[in-house]
Amino acid sequence: MSKNKKIAIVILNWNGVKLFPDYLPSVIEHSKGENIEVIVADNGSTDHSLEFLAANYPEVTLLDLKENYGFAKGYNVALNQIEADYFVLLNSDVKVEENWIQPCIDQFEQDEKVVAVQPKILSFNEPELFEYAGAAGGFIDKFGYPFCRGRILDHVEKDENLYDKPGEIFWASGACMFVRAEALKNSGGLDADFWAHMEEIDLCWRWKNQGFKIVYEPRSVVYHLGGGSLEYGNPKKVYLNFRNNLYMLFKNLPKKKFLPIFLTRMILDGVAAAKFLLGAEFKAFGAVAKAHRDFYKNLSALRKKRKELLKLASVNNHKQIYPKSIMWKFFVQKKHNFAELNFKPE
Repeated sequence: MSKNKKIAIVILNWNGVKLFPDYLPSVIEHSKGENIEVIVADNGSTDHSLEFLAANYPEVTLLDLKENYGFAKGYNVALNQIEADYFVLLNSDVKVEENWIQPCIDQFEQDEKVVAVQPKILSFNEPELFEYAGAAGGFIDKFGYPFCRGRILDHVEKDENLYDKPGEIFWASGACMFVRAEALKNSGGLDADFWAHMEEIDLCWRWKNQGFKIVYEPRSVVYHLGGGSLEYGNPKKVYLNFRNNLYMLFKNLPKKKFLPIFLTRMILDGVAAAKFLLGAEFKAFGAVAKAHRDFYKNLSALRKKRKELLKLASVNNHKQIYPKSIMWKFFVQKKHNFAELNFKPE
């Protein structure tokens, strides 16, 4: 383990008391060291999480945030109270393996430009498969739609050791994300207006625009249950994903690229809404409409953020942005595996 470098593993919890017995013991077992601290920051739980942890896991540091701030602000409030060189943002439904920490720390220490590292994320229930939230590293296409090595849209691949080489990615999953503490605090942290979903992609994009690197490290392996807070397909999740994706595009796209991409996204989101409607998914359809309404409602605040971020941006082109449409590849050309894209993000 890195000498004299403090590592804080921070689990943001909200009513996750049922998850602790299956996941927390592995974190405690495989995160031992005098400079490593396991912290549970509680986001205003009402299920007696803090009492359960105090009684059953006394080695874990407890941080009571008193109220539910959501994922983004909850982490900001917690991390502002913690002193460390490296933070590990870890979901409460993640099981870890032996030696999951050091390979990721090595990436930071080999290159000072590296500000975030993601391990290989496999499914807890089906460990032969990658897990939806991160898989083998995150990317976006030219229109801002996120996908991963090992997971395109809702298609998840088997881990057949195709993605066992470390390298640069566009975004690291918030399910398990190692970050350089100084860089996180200098960036202002996660955008609290996102509440939850895509805030880690927004953060990584801001960093990428400033010339920093996000890296995937396959020697570190974790297992994620997924859907622990909001189930996939939940209308609130649909709303947050669509709204936050628009927030992210508006904040981070360079001036010359913004308008054509944004206009195309209006059309593509309309198609997605129509698909929900035709499938009788009326709540999801309403969620897309609400997401667009709230995006326009918040344009004034977004313009201020965009203006500040454009001043900091020094890099406008990224090899880790797929230069084509992932929707076209997936639905029209039936390319469901990452290797079929012939995308070389290095």
